[in-house]
Amino acid sequence: MSRAERVACEDVVMFVNAAIASTAQREFHSGAAAQRMSLGFLHEYVLGNYRELYAATLALDVNQLNAAMVVTNLLRTAREASPEQRALEGRLIAVRLRSLPPQRVYGVLRELRRLGVNNRRTRAIVRDWVAARPDAAFDAVKYRRSLAVAARHAHLPLPGEVGMALFNWRRPKRYQTPILEAWRRAHYEQQALYELPYTVAEGLAAKHGIDRSRFLSGIAPKLTAGERLRLQATAARHNVDGLTLDLATAPLTRLAIYALSLPRPERAQRRDELTTALRAAAARAAGRQAGTWGQVVAVLDDSYSAAGSGVKRHRPLAVALATHYLLETLAADYTGLWLHHRGDPLLVHPIGATGLGERILDGLEQRPDRLVIVSDGWDNAPPGQAGEVLRIWRTRLDPRQATTVVHLNPVYDADTFDVRRLAPGVATVGIRDAEDAVALVELARFATGGADFAELRRHLANQVERYLNAQETAS
Repeated sequence: MSRAERVACEDVVMFVNAAIASTAQREFHSGAAAQRMSLGFLHEYVLGNYRELYAATLALDVNQLNAAMVVTNLLRTAREASPEQRALEGRLIAVRLRSLPPQRVYGVLRELRRLGVNNRRTRAIVRDWVAARPDAAFDAVKYRRSLAVAARHAHLPLPGEVGMALFNWRRPKRYQTPILEAWRRAHYEQQALYELPYTVAEGLAAKHGIDRSRFLSGIAPKLTAGERLRLQATAARHNVDGLTLDLATAPLTRLAIYALSLPRPERAQRRDELTTALRAAAARAAGRQAGTWGQVVAVLDDSYSAAGSGVKRHRPLAVALATHYLLETLAADYTGLWLHHRGDPLLVHPIGATGLGERILDGLEQRPDRLVIVSDGWDNAPPGQAGEVLRIWRTRLDPRQATTVVHLNPVYDADTFDVRRLAPGVATVGIRDAEDAVALVELARFATGGADFAELRRHLANQVERYLNAQETAS
């Protein structure tokens, strides 16, 4: 592999790591402004130099923010693409938009309007996405301003009473569409707001001066699973009993975040309930690969920096906790090693320095089939020990690589435009949700220089084909 191909391979893998891990929010070691500037530069660099591969990342498990940025950037630079590229990009954009939450897509449409992107292809993509929404009246209530912006910008015809509800809602004395009529009445009748989605009803409840506990009790039947999860602490503060959370259906990482948000005494009290739910979520995430990974040892970072930031509270620690339960399910023989915590992993909390080297040694002594390290990579007790341990292990003690070592890093490092690495020969990939760990381990081989640029192109092309076929067939 030539030097140019090696650089290209490293650039693309670096971008994929960033697009999976970074949400452009404040992290423990860097502020939001640095994160946004670093991530924005990386997008521009990869778009300008590897457009085809940049578009292909829409078929990977990049997070919602970065998927939205890729879509926006591809549409605003459409003139720079060949007809063949535009055709494939159009399919990828249409499919990825259908998988994004509607509020994220409406954010893309607002940004396109701000940038003045309004060519025929963009209008067609917007028209098709809006037409495919299951309930235009629901969107006219919940995403009122965003839908109005999209309709004006893309010259969209809106069905039935939706257009009137957006642009002249006071005119009719009564709507025939139930949700529109409930929304109209809710401006004057308190009881009507309980027929609306929570995010819409919340603002109207404040306008009417409704007591918070009474409002939460009344709106409980309308809450989504995600809203119930987010409102658990609020419900406890206001002594609301109607927000029972169904832990059996919660995703693994969200469930770990919820568990860590509870005081440790409450976690101990609910140990059986929470552990059962986490293991069930891990089993769903592992699927058919459960029990197929042989002997696995995980080194899990619970140092103080795992507390994350004010806007991503406990996120790195939650990823480590969720990965612990996932690897426990994937492995035939599993050992989880926390840096500081001993005992029930459910009671883990962030504390102390990041001394990865000693725990990596403990893990390697068992000579497992896989060693998985989940850490932000700030090895500082002493600095660089983990990298030296891994270098000696790879070059002198395990030159045949009987043990596969993978570092999963949930934190984007704005200064290096990548997730922080422990050692040059160790595969390091970004991770946001533990559920993606299985797919990321497959991608990890491209992060060590062991695969060439042609292999990376083929891998991404295969991912795009599988992704498009699966999504287009499902729709």
